[in-house]
Amino acid sequence: MVIETSKLLIPLLATLVAPFLIIALGANQNRREAVSFAAAAVTALTVLSFAPQVLAGQILHYRLFTLLPGVTISFMMDGLSFLFAFIAPFLWIFATSYNIGYMRSLKEHAQTRYYACFAVAIFGAVGVATAANVVTLYLFYEIISVFTYPLVFHHQDEEGFMGGRKYLVYLVGTSKLFLLPAMVLTYVLAGTLEFPIGDAVHGIFPADVVADHPHLVQLTYVLFIAGLAKAALMPFHNWLPSAMVAPTPVSALLHAVAVVKAGVYSVSRIILSGFGTEPMAQLGLSLPTAYLAAFTIVMASFIALTKDDIKARLAYSTVSQLSYVIIGVALVAPEAIQGGLMHIGHHAFSKITLFFGAGAIYVASHLKSIAKMNGLGRRMPWTFGAFGIASLSMIGMPPVCGFVSKWYLVNGALDQGQLILLVALLLSTALNAGYFVPIFYRAFFMAPDPDADMEQYHEAPLSMVVPLVFTSVVSVVLGFFPGIFLNFIKTFGHFN
Repeated sequence: MVIETSKLLIPLLATLVAPFLIIALGANQNRREAVSFAAAAVTALTVLSFAPQVLAGQILHYRLFTLLPGVTISFMMDGLSFLFAFIAPFLWIFATSYNIGYMRSLKEHAQTRYYACFAVAIFGAVGVATAANVVTLYLFYEIISVFTYPLVFHHQDEEGFMGGRKYLVYLVGTSKLFLLPAMVLTYVLAGTLEFPIGDAVHGIFPADVVADHPHLVQLTYVLFIAGLAKAALMPFHNWLPSAMVAPTPVSALLHAVAVVKAGVYSVSRIILSGFGTEPMAQLGLSLPTAYLAAFTIVMASFIALTKDDIKARLAYSTVSQLSYVIIGVALVAPEAIQGGLMHIGHHAFSKITLFFGAGAIYVASHLKSIAKMNGLGRRMPWTFGAFGIASLSMIGMPPVCGFVSKWYLVNGALDQGQLILLVALLLSTALNAGYFVPIFYRAFFMAPDPDADMEQYHEAPLSMVVPLVFTSVVSVVLGFFPGIFLNFIKTFGHFN
């Protein structure tokens, strides 16, 4: 059942107004940061107010205006939209608290620009989540790319500008080279860019087009996947580790809240709503995509093992973990899709905890090297305890939420008889343990270096520690109650 309502614009308006207010109140840091809290809370609560309707199987829709026949700026809220549209502003609340502790403790410059760009990135994320067609999704996808660029080069040094250039070239370059042509081909072949509402089976392309022009539809699909580089599928992944020159809260935004989640969300929406489960299987697109994701998972995990810098290790972990979502969706099997889509939320809470932890460690000790963290957990037990819980989620250990995602994905691979994908998932679990367990082990069970003055170290400010402890607790709660996200996912499409 589709319901037309302009209320869908409220979360977008809340996030749109926020950056202007932040800039206007930039001279007063308390008011500036209060705007971020208020906008995040209003947006999250507004999206949450749609939950009863979404759970009842209703799909909210609103057409803002028409550009061309079959090309509109439109928004919708279904089960998949709700998942991402709620997570982004909800985590923004805790990211704002964390930002205050981080930016003030390090006396960072350009804080007004920083908070304003942060707010625009969340505006873009909510727009991507609620996009009812390809052109609306593309518009907000590009907004995220452009306004997170100043966050990446925030330090304005040579390393920052190099990382920022690579970030922009990869993300905007691929969207222009591949995503735009994909949109044009879609419009030529299908006569529309609108996602079929409530249908994850048939997709945009009419059955006769799929039958008569299979190679053109396949080409369109390849262009879409290549153009959505935010999903960090190899070989379009290198922007992500390079973006680690940004402040740690930005890394958390990139890896957990807005940027990469916009990537895997967009891939999921294109596969399920754009192409549909039947054409994906009919055109032989499913397994090649899943195999590419499996390759990305394993290779990125091996690279993570070689990194001593904690943010670099977390960056390659993100490259790996994002492809869990893509494997699940690409398999176009009910349980695999559910596991992949759940991982959007599960990974968000766990990965933001890990980056919050890395930032708290840096603020408290100025350490980035894992090899120098021996014994540091005894001085920062809350930070490393939360970091350990989130690490268990990344590994896929019960009772943390990452286990639930992997359980569904493994069962989906088994149902499809995909031994290669099963081996990749199990191998990645071992590799995840290989690069996360040593961090926790060093922090709590290895003696500090003799020349290290451990007495000088202590927990970061409460405004940083409280958010990371909270998000780690949420990771456990989601492990015990997976239905929190799963119930929304089950309302989406007809694949379950």
